[in-house]
Amino acid sequence: MKHSITRKITTIMISIVAGTVLLCWFINTTLLADYYISHKKDILIETFQTVDAAYANGDGDTEEFQIELEKICANSNITLMVISSNGTIMQSNVSNKDMLLEQFLEIMFSAQSQDAVVIENAENYTIEKTADTRLKSDYLVMWGTMQDGNKILLRTALESIKESVEIANRFLAYVGIASVIVCAIILYFVTKKITNPILQLAEISKRMTNLDFEAKFQSKGENEIDFLGEHMNQMSETLEKTISELKSANNQLKIDIEKKEQIDEMRKEFISNVSHELKTPIALIQGYAEGLQECINDDEESREFYCDVIIDEAEKMNRMVKNLLTLNQLESGNEQVVFERFDVVEVIQGVINATAILREQNGIDLTFQVEKPMYVWADEFKTEQVLTNYISNAIHYALGEKRIVITVKKTGDIVRIGVFNTGNPIPEPEIEHIWEKFYKVDKARTREYGGNGIGLSIVKAIMESFHRDCGVINYEDGVEFWFELDGKNG
Repeated sequence: MKHSITRKITTIMISIVAGTVLLCWFINTTLLADYYISHKKDILIETFQTVDAAYANGDGDTEEFQIELEKICANSNITLMVISSNGTIMQSNVSNKDMLLEQFLEIMFSAQSQDAVVIENAENYTIEKTADTRLKSDYLVMWGTMQDGNKILLRTALESIKESVEIANRFLAYVGIASVIVCAIILYFVTKKITNPILQLAEISKRMTNLDFEAKFQSKGENEIDFLGEHMNQMSETLEKTISELKSANNQLKIDIEKKEQIDEMRKEFISNVSHELKTPIALIQGYAEGLQECINDDEESREFYCDVIIDEAEKMNRMVKNLLTLNQLESGNEQVVFERFDVVEVIQGVINATAILREQNGIDLTFQVEKPMYVWADEFKTEQVLTNYISNAIHYALGEKRIVITVKKTGDIVRIGVFNTGNPIPEPEIEHIWEKFYKVDKARTREYGGNGIGLSIVKAIMESFHRDCGVINYEDGVEFWFELDGKNG
């Protein structure tokens, strides 16, 4: 991710560490030398005060003081010389006393060298930074007059400060580089631990925008991100429920808008078709009932045959009336359609199991190989009705190999279910009429298994209530009926 939080936090923290190291380097370079000189000056003043106090108290020649003074000079790299008022060297920690005395007198009584810089000029002493042209070294020199009137010269070399600054800066550079690298590695893993849950939440929200509510945030603690994840889980559940209710309400609204315009026409068509379809079974029932009444055939076998015909026709009329009522409710919009999310593969498998005995009786082989779930938005009960009608028709019309193949394919947000059966293709002129109520392509076979041409009309009405398509495709060896469902969340 180009602008990831991990990258930003790591960059910011590395910049802070690197900036801190650079600041320390700059301070070392510009201020460390001055601080060192100031520190050296304080040591010279402290040493001067110690020697002055010792000589003022008469302890200047004691062994104890000499040891303490030697320790101070050795630790602070100080050259010291005490001179009496008559020019006699009273004390010195260098072997070449005459040369140091000469330098002392030159500093005290000659004009200030152009290379010398006065650091501090007090009442009884002077401190300056000077250069030794012979040794090509810088020194901090202090001379003054003690309480007993004796003169004192203190000198300490400053050349080591340059080397110390260089060494400190070099060491700081190594430490800074190592710190930046270690900081980068630690920050990468630390920020990853923080941002991974955020990325998980981002992925969940992305799936929610596509109306996929299956993903849930797995909480591992009780920090702010975990609370946010829990709330997103609750929002996901609420959204799924709300969308389901909205789909149902929206579908019902569409149906209500169309319902009033269709009611009158549907009533007229319904009455006409019912009258036509009931005419034949009523005539048969009436004819055979009159035959029984007039005792046309007195033998028991004939009477039983007449009764069977009457019962059979009455059963067909009863089945037709039930289908007509179902169809009428669908077309008039009185049949409530409840949209919900379910696995259509599971529904197909249920219809397959329910029709197993009928397939065995007709010697039909059925193929259905979809194993993974396929989720859709629809009315589960009515979807089962469509599948039952398609598979029942396929069983009754299967010829030749007597084979049925059920397919489920998803393209984009649409899931298409197809039911193919081997047999005779439907004549092309007949295809546009097969969805009409009471229309029969093969009237002989339809009558044979008790069909009345309403089943596909019910399918069509259900699919229109879903606002989805259905259709039929002819093949050389059979026919495939199909319908589509909303698989956006599947």
